[in-house]
Amino acid sequence: MGHKKKTSLKTTLQSQQIRLKNKEKAAHAAEAAELKTKHKGKGKAPALRPTIPFTPTDKILLIGEGNFSFAHALVIDPPLSLEHLPPSNITATSYDSEEECYDKYPDAKSKVDVLLERGAEVLFGVDGTRLEKCNALKKRLFDRVVFNFPHAGKGITDQDRNILSNQMLILGFLRSVVSCLAEGTIPTRNLSQKPKKPVDDDDDDNMNDDEDIDAPSPSTTQGARGTVLITLRNVPPYTNWDVPRLAKTPPKPASLGTPPNPNYKLLRSFVFHRKMWKGYEHRMTKGERAHGRGTTGEGGEDRTWEFCLKD
Repeated sequence: MGHKKKTSLKTTLQSQQIRLKNKEKAAHAAEAAELKTKHKGKGKAPALRPTIPFTPTDKILLIGEGNFSFAHALVIDPPLSLEHLPPSNITATSYDSEEECYDKYPDAKSKVDVLLERGAEVLFGVDGTRLEKCNALKKRLFDRVVFNFPHAGKGITDQDRNILSNQMLILGFLRSVVSCLAEGTIPTRNLSQKPKKPVDDDDDDNMNDDEDIDAPSPSTTQGARGTVLITLRNVPPYTNWDVPRLAKTPPKPASLGTPPNPNYKLLRSFVFHRKMWKGYEHRMTKGERAHGRGTTGEGGEDRTWEFCLKD
């Protein structure tokens, strides 16, 4: 019985991959048509400023920090709008043990030392798919839970199996993170934003909501529920993971003993500008021991999707 359900989950995820590939073809065609139209027009639209998805009062949980360079940027040299964010509001976690982390990322220790000196919290050995098992996080709620560039890191060469492996990681994280999210009302979007269509439309996966750098986050309202932010390259194979769909309409559990995934609401998505986070460096899951530089994901942009739990 359990085996049958597992096959069903795999089939569901694979059918999502097929749907996504067809959608990407249509998107490329639409993009080409749009570019043609733009070339015919006169002048250029003003550049939009990067979105900063935090406020100075947020309690922030960072998952899978790697060499801790994002946490370091957030504490040491954040964007102007976050200069009053207390370091004590930040909890940065690593999947690896402390020893493994420093072995993988030789520059991590100096960053961790600075974070601790400033008053931020650093935790090692934290599995993002089993957050409820972490004693240091029990009964604690956060306004933002951030997972930048998640990857299962299993080194699977078969693309379909690799995609499935990472989808299972995302589903596990989205199921586990519920215990860490602040309760409250659904965050309201900035009134200055004028989306072309309702947020829950079927094609909202790539909503482009790049806002002004000083624009308030969509959950600045007191008493708003916590949000989840997942950042990935917005090109294949990462788009094939279909993160928005996994969050909004997750497949049924693989086995009878696994609780169902919650349904999330997509609040917005926006370009993640690495240059806004001074000193931030994306690191491979396997660390610097994996010599050389891969080409996966080149040619695309970094994009963040922000979700909250549905009612």
